[in-house]
Amino acid sequence: MQPGDPSAWPFLRGGLSCHHRFAMTATTETAANAFPDHDRTDLHAPVVDWFDAHARDLPWRRPDAGAWGVMVSEFMLQQTPVNRVLPVYEQWLERWPRPADLAGEAPGEAVRAWGRLGYPRRALRLHGAAAAIAERHGGDVPTKHAQLLALPGVGEYTAAAVASFAYGQRHAVLDTNVRRVFARAVAGRQYPPNATTAAERKLARSLVPEDDATAARWAAATMELGALVCTARSPECGRCPIASRCAWQLAGAPAHEGPPRRTQAYAGTDRQVRGRLLAVLREATSPVPQTVLDRVWHEPVQRARALDSLVSDGLVEPLTGGLYRLPQR
Repeated sequence: MQPGDPSAWPFLRGGLSCHHRFAMTATTETAANAFPDHDRTDLHAPVVDWFDAHARDLPWRRPDAGAWGVMVSEFMLQQTPVNRVLPVYEQWLERWPRPADLAGEAPGEAVRAWGRLGYPRRALRLHGAAAAIAERHGGDVPTKHAQLLALPGVGEYTAAAVASFAYGQRHAVLDTNVRRVFARAVAGRQYPPNATTAAERKLARSLVPEDDATAARWAAATMELGALVCTARSPECGRCPIASRCAWQLAGAPAHEGPPRRTQAYAGTDRQVRGRLLAVLREATSPVPQTVLDRVWHEPVQRARALDSLVSDGLVEPLTGGLYRLPQR
């Protein structure tokens, strides 16, 4: 398969696409702008060639996945690794092969099917996007970036990813893996900033190949490179196709000098309590009494706070008589 071959569509990312952010000093823009444009384009061929040889065979990358399969994977892969997504993705597409199939069921069924992927509000957002697709677009995932961006629950990244990976369009697709590759290869820094900056977006746009098909391939390739080789903790620079041109390597791989990188705790947090409460409701076939939910966590104030937040987020529906269920409307 050659770079830019339309038969390769869709070519979706397969790495950990969490939106964790990492710290970096304020000199990013200067460093990025110091990298000559002609040298930037020299990155395209080796990265895309590496992708052709090493890309993982993932179901959302196959031609029969379609735009809906790409969109489902994008929602699921946010902040969640591939190995956890794969079984849920397969079950989801078997049950709801088209957006209208999902839109026709209660939103609580999406939350139930989401299982233990985490961040279950994504399930509600995907259900909302499916309903909008069925209502506004005849049940087909829209092809235009602006239409994708107008769907509920779809932000700039997801709109660009679906347009690129499902429809082979030219967009800068900037997730954590790609940001890390660009920070190292072009800006010469070990990690990108905590939050995506205007300088990073400008750099990403400047790196996009001119023709649509190669641009889409480049988006998938840089994401895979960050997921498999240019990883956050243990980059395998000896396997990297652009190690000899990497600004960070050429600078001697200087250590990160900014604030400590953020990590997310789970044990003992409200997130853990929310997860336990939702697990009970997912398994239930009828509304669950408050007394049953009270058993999942020993600390009553935190438990009540977690339950209130689930109701506020629309993930749990309170009923009269102290009963709770997954949302039905």
